[in-house]
Amino acid sequence: MIDAALYSSTSYANLNPSVADSPALPILSVAPAQIIRGTGILQQAGEAIARLGKRPLVVGGDRTLKLIEPLLLPVLEQAALSVTQASYGMDCSEAGLAILRDAVAHHQADLIIGIGGGKALDAAKLLAYQCQLPIATIPTSGATCAAWTALANVYSDQGAFIYDVGLATCPNLLILDYKLVQTASRRTLVAGIGDALAKWYEASVSSGHADQTLIIAAVQQARILRDLLFQKSVVALQAPGSAVWREVVDATVLLAGVIGGLGGAQCRTVAAHAVHNGLTQLLQSHDTLHGEKVAYGILVQLRLEELMQGNRLAETARQQLLKFYAEIGLPRSLADLGLSQITLSDLKSAAEFACRPGSDIHHLPFAVTPEHLMAAMVSTTVLGLNVPGTEARPAETGHLTNP
Repeated sequence: MIDAALYSSTSYANLNPSVADSPALPILSVAPAQIIRGTGILQQAGEAIARLGKRPLVVGGDRTLKLIEPLLLPVLEQAALSVTQASYGMDCSEAGLAILRDAVAHHQADLIIGIGGGKALDAAKLLAYQCQLPIATIPTSGATCAAWTALANVYSDQGAFIYDVGLATCPNLLILDYKLVQTASRRTLVAGIGDALAKWYEASVSSGHADQTLIIAAVQQARILRDLLFQKSVVALQAPGSAVWREVVDATVLLAGVIGGLGGAQCRTVAAHAVHNGLTQLLQSHDTLHGEKVAYGILVQLRLEELMQGNRLAETARQQLLKFYAEIGLPRSLADLGLSQITLSDLKSAAEFACRPGSDIHHLPFAVTPEHLMAAMVSTTVLGLNVPGTEARPAETGHLTNP
């Protein structure tokens, strides 16, 4: 396993010694330099892309690259760009990034174009960061805000989360083509709704009492994002391509990114993303999307607040989310994530990773142990507060098998 310290001292330092040797600066990366959005807008984006470079390397997954080729390549060729493509593999991993760096060198690329979902865009952004090249991002679904953010998650070759990397800037160009996003499955936008909802539930816990202007703004924007998704998601999912559907896509891809940009590192993720990171350590979880795990993680976070603090507002919020999740199809339990048959040993492994030193879960205002987290993970759908001392124990839930 490669940790963040090894990455920063070896991989990035070797590529960018001047940056690696310089002291940390209080840099806030708020937004992409330019955003182009509209239905069918990709066909008109050649000139904007050409301003960034003349020899782009297009990075995406194998399937996406094949599907996008007849749409994107004519646009780039019409702009007189010399283009080649490279697959990021299955995950944004160290091994995959090494292959991509070789592709950059072989093509003498002066621009990276990332296209696809969260992992493809993270790989493209991190590649551009390592090679000190400009980047354009083109999301193919509303599943995450990765097209916007100055952040990339790094995974093992088996798909287990290892660490994240803060990047120097947001992308130079973001192209949001609603026609392209509409080709993605309904499930991807549902997952994006789950991921975006976490902005409020995590930021309000970690940064709700902050007195810094931009963090206050980020937290309030997170509340607005939550309310917008509650109000519009059901209708949007019933009418792909409609005006309200585009608003929800804007919320998951753009507004969610605004919150991370304004809030920066101090407007932190908390337990919802920590639970996601823990679940990725289980091979059984790899059939579920990032936002699906995060959505479940929100329920776990609220359950922890109930169990550890007797927080009735958290219980009310959890019941509200359970109803909303049922309406749009987000997972409410381990069983909904396809993990009804995981062993107690597997659950403990996921919980221990989520609670490791330095994990975002420790931004909660109380201490959390793997045992606390396991109790919350198996009781996300219980009715009522279920105060400490009466919470469900893993062996009693009926969802798990012994190792």
